Amino acid sequence: MKETPTTQLERVLLRKGSSIVIGIDEVGKGAWAGPLMIGAAVLSRDVIASDDAAALMGGARDSKQLSEMRREEMFDHVAATCAAWSTGYVTHAECDAMGMNAAQRLATKRAIESLAKQIDVSKATAVIDGRWDFVSPHISQVVTQVKADASVLSVSAASVLAKVSRDRMMREFANDYSLWSFETNKGYPCPKHRTALQGYGPSALHRTSWAFMENFVPWLGGSTLQQHEPQSQLEFRSA
Repeated sequence: MKETPTTQLERVLLRKGSSIVIGIDEVGKGAWAGPLMIGAAVLSRDVIASDDAAALMGGARDSKQLSEMRREEMFDHVAATCAAWSTGYVTHAECDAMGMNAAQRLATKRAIESLAKQIDVSKATAVIDGRWDFVSPHISQVVTQVKADASVLSVSAASVLAKVSRDRMMREFANDYSLWSFETNKGYPCPKHRTALQGYGPSALHRTSWAFMENFVPWLGGSTLQQHEPQSQLEFRSA
């Protein structure tokens, strides 16, 4: 049975003096191609206080528990219902150049800088999924919680916003890189993606420093594909 996220943690943190609670989640860390995306979501006080907060947020939950169609259907409602939200990303090239941990921190910094244009984050508390704090020092108070994307509604909302934003980018990239089926696999490993790598080599969107390159593309440097490096930037939306 799928877990329904609640606002219990948000309520506790607000009672303890936090001005706002920011749910933060990452998408794309395990992909072989494309960007790493960070989503940041702030729920309104009314939503947090509601006994049926998840329903008010359109049924938002961990994006991995939802089909692509369902995520797309709820995206606009989740975005409009948030008091504020943003995304920030790093490119595949930045993941290669910096390493994944540093790249994740940079994407988070970009998301928070974008969020700070909407709201005051100086006394905010961030809630993130897992045990690793990739948010400090950009937010002064950080709470790590395993499976927060499934149990904490603001993190669930961030998960949906980040996942849909990244999926849309990968579908756009697929128009230029049709051989790797990014419109369906979104850069993640699957049999079709592996076969394309073995047959065509890497696209300009692949993270070429990763171990999969040695496993599936033993003839490194053999690709003559046209390079297409997207600019590192923020995806920003106002509530």
